[in-house]
Amino acid sequence: MMDIAAVGRKVTVLEGYRFDNIPYQKLMDDLQPVILKGAISDWPLVKAGLESDEKAMDYLRSFYNGMQVACYVAPHELKGRFGYNDTLTGMNYESHRVRIDQVLEQLQSNLTNPEPPSFYIGSTTIDACLPGLREQNDLLFNHPMYEQNPPLASIWIGNRTTAAAHYDAPNNIACCVAGRRRFTLFPVDQVANLYPGPLDPTPGGQVISMVDFDYPDFEKYPRFRDALPHAQIADLEAGDLLFYPSMWWHQVEALNPFNILINYWWNTSPKFMGTPMNVLKHALLSLRDRPEYEKQAWKLLFDYYIFGPSDLPVEHIPEHARGELGPIDDLTARQLRAFLISRLNR
Repeated sequence: MMDIAAVGRKVTVLEGYRFDNIPYQKLMDDLQPVILKGAISDWPLVKAGLESDEKAMDYLRSFYNGMQVACYVAPHELKGRFGYNDTLTGMNYESHRVRIDQVLEQLQSNLTNPEPPSFYIGSTTIDACLPGLREQNDLLFNHPMYEQNPPLASIWIGNRTTAAAHYDAPNNIACCVAGRRRFTLFPVDQVANLYPGPLDPTPGGQVISMVDFDYPDFEKYPRFRDALPHAQIADLEAGDLLFYPSMWWHQVEALNPFNILINYWWNTSPKFMGTPMNVLKHALLSLRDRPEYEKQAWKLLFDYYIFGPSDLPVEHIPEHARGELGPIDDLTARQLRAFLISRLNR
């Protein structure tokens, strides 16, 4: 078994911040993973969990409205690692719609079981199923970037599980509420060294790494050795908060018999903007298999229109004639979508 923590470096830790004075501007300026030690230690749910797992479960039950949620279950033999099956034709776990209190009962009955099945409730919107929980267990989002893009608050509940490395398009703040978590993070430039699997199927809509970080097969995945010096390790105790930017790859390990994580996703782009993954899939359809000289020509065009300075393509065009090359607003976005739909449906 490889200890990746012995290879990667520790994520920077900052002290002295609380849930109501998060340094959002610094986080977005630096765009690096960082732990705010003890930032949510005053949350009642954190305090309940530090008393006992049962106290935390009872606290959750007091807010539960009976809504069914998705629960993922895997046999003990998988040791909590959720991902692809051996043939990459599906997943290695089952998914069920269940009540949260039923899952809590299963988790409670297996707290002392040395070989329990793996359970977790993932990415469940808090306000939908646990109304009122955030009144005393929340962050103060007092930065202007949240005025147009309020964060989505989700809860994750389970026992010892591992979410294989993947990336998310939004920025993320992950709060370790009960138990312990380890995040293993890689910058986006390590994508080729992490060996992403199929785009479909995926565990939760996001492609995941095919490398088992505990038992890496360097014969099948030799470039993973090159990724290891870039790994950053965030070990979280109950009460700690982790920020990491959009598009960073991250493996998430829940390390205790009972764990709760609350996370907040948000984008800084206008809501009318499209999803970049749609562009990637359209590029697979339209660009990837063209002759190399055509691909290189289109790469130059993308650099000119998309990835380069936004004023370069229009500096010589009168403002009234710039059209969709000018600033995009909600109306322009609707027009672009209508154009694309009409072309894709032909």
